[in-house]
Formats: sequence, structure tokens, C-alpha cells
Amino acid sequence: MTSSIPTVDLSDLLSGDSEREAAAVEAIRRGYGDFGLVYIKNHGVDLKAVEDFYEAYNTLCERPIEEKASWGGPEIWYQRGWTPPNTEKAVVAGGQPDFKECYFAAPIGMSHQARLNFPEVYCENVWPKNADDFREQYLEIGRKLHSVGLRMLEGCALAFDLPRDTFVRLAHGGAHVSRVLRYLPLTEEQTTQSIVWGEEHTDFNLLTLLPGGRFYDAQGKPCKRPEGRGGLFLRARATAEHPDGRMVAGTPPKGCMVSQVGQQLEILTGGRFLATPHVIKAPEVSGFSRCSLAHFIHVEAHHMLSPLPTLDSDEAIALYRPPVLAGNYAMKTLVDIGLAPPSMLNRLGFRHYERLASQRERVE
Repeated sequence: MTSSIPTVDLSDLLSGDSEREAAAVEAIRRGYGDFGLVYIKNHGVDLKAVEDFYEAYNTLCERPIEEKASWGGPEIWYQRGWTPPNTEKAVVAGGQPDFKECYFAAPIGMSHQARLNFPEVYCENVWPKNADDFREQYLEIGRKLHSVGLRMLEGCALAFDLPRDTFVRLAHGGAHVSRVLRYLPLTEEQTTQSIVWGEEHTDFNLLTLLPGGRFYDAQGKPCKRPEGRGGLFLRARATAEHPDGRMVAGTPPKGCMVSQVGQQLEILTGGRFLATPHVIKAPEVSGFSRCSLAHFIHVEAHHMLSPLPTLDSDEAIALYRPPVLAGNYAMKTLVDIGLAPPSMLNRLGFRHYERLASQRERVE
């Protein structure tokens, strides 16, 4: 099954040659449709620079917890800066939080109007002191990943005979963020407790770019994947043979990166592209950690999420109703995964009941 995941040659998509472009678009159509995932080669991202960036992040993670806690925090829903371990949880995780520490930054400019309406989602970057190289590496890699993602979104539009910029226009000004993650080493006892690094979930954004992770041994040295189940696994679309979807490894071929469909793209395509559930499993041996990086491309907050007119149907509309603003969708998701307080959901409806109640109390 792993070998069946298509590989998209980005140079084909950008070649201007109709046959090469058609081959890339077909790989996108099949990969995002059957797996919610494709591999990308000839993407132009320096994967060695990504590995060097992981070294910088590991060094940053050695700073005191008190200092790291000052980089962001719950006031901005952990959408920038550092997120401590055991904070985020998947919606269907049964309460087990992810065993990771991570860092969010936005490498691309965002919509001013969206920042006014959704300040926690569209907040400013937060950077550690004395970490200029880390900041510059972060922003450069994030911008390159974003560029690759925009080209892939063009391919998505071509897969449905839509104007090439259909999804790119929806993403313009979105709350695009890059996230570097460090999955923590397990003790011998924890390896027997069914702990996973990141519980099974689907991404809620438009498209995710993953340039590959790196394992570290108990001494903190880069190493090969340890024997066992460690790494990215995804649940493919259900079939008659596998009605619950088959779990397959998502390790890309050498030199390639992974691209995954998010919930927003699934909704817009009426389910033709699949936001695939995926899980980051810990090795079955203790002492190993893993760094990875993800870039998330989002629909701009003021666009409505519902199947596009040429991709809708009665079934798709029933499945994804009612339409919802992308910004509201993000707020609800961040509450669900434990990063935003449940009280924020009150902002999604009419907000003057409290004022009226207060007026009535004064009158009475």
C-alpha cells in the first residue's frame, strides 16, 4: 500500500508541457482522492537545511521551562511560540494529550481584517531572545514550503477543471503557520502504556506540507528510525476490502516530502479529496525522540466553507452542512483540541444577551 501512494514531480506541474502537467495532476487526483496524501519530488526545498533547523530547535528546547513558557501561551491559544507537552489533544483521542513540545510561527503576511476579527488565530509571531539564527531559518523554510503548497493547490484546481488559481485565491491572506515539533522520549515503563506521540487526527486546514522528520537516540544524536512502529502512519480511504480504512506508513521516498489534505480542502471538494486520519506513533523502545516540521496553509478567515458550486451535490451538501466561515471553523476546532477555552464559542453567536440581561437587572 505504501508504494501505491503517488509521487508528484513538481517540475512536471510547472513545466508548461501539457503531457507532463497532466501526469502530475493525475497523481494529485489519485493521491489526494484515495489517500489524502502524496509525495512530492523536485520541490526545491533544502532538506539538509531542515535537518539543521531541527538541531537549532533541539538546542532551544534545552532552555528552562520558565523561559519557554514566556514564548506565547494560552492567551493566544498557543497559536504562536511554544506549546508545552501534554497540552494539545486530538478530538477523538479519548482525552490523551499529545506527547510533544512544539513551536508555531507565521512566515507569510496575513489579512489585516482577519486579524481584527480573529486576533488569537492571526496573532503576531513570538520569538525567543538570542535566537536570531533560529528565527531566520524558521521563516526561510516556512516560505519555501508555502510556495510549494501554493503550486500544489494549483494542481488541485486543475484536477477538477477549475481555474488554476481557485484554491490559491481562497488561501490569500490566510493564517498560514509553520510548526516545528519535538516528540519526547519514552521511558521503559511508558513503552508498555500504549502512549503515542500524536493521537490519530485529521488536519483542519487546507493543505499540509511535511518535509520529513528526524529521529534522535538517547544521547540526542541523529539516528535511523528505530525498529518498531515509530513515525507517521495514515488511514487510507475505506474500501470494500478494508471498510475502516487500511493503516499505512507515510514515510516518503528519499528526497521527497509529504503533502496531506486538510478538512477545509475536503469540504471544498465535496469529499472528493480526503482529509486522511493520521497518527504519529512512538517507537516500541525507550529513549528515542523525533523532530518534524509541518506547514499549514489555511483558507482566509472570511471565506465560507462549503462544497464549491461545481463540486457540490445533494449528498455533499448534506454531509458538510451548514456552511461556516473559515475563521469560525478554526475557533471551534481550537476549542475541540484543547488550545482555546470553551467560552470562546460564545463569540460565534449573537453577543448582546448579556447586555440585555444587565439592563433588565438594573431596571428591576
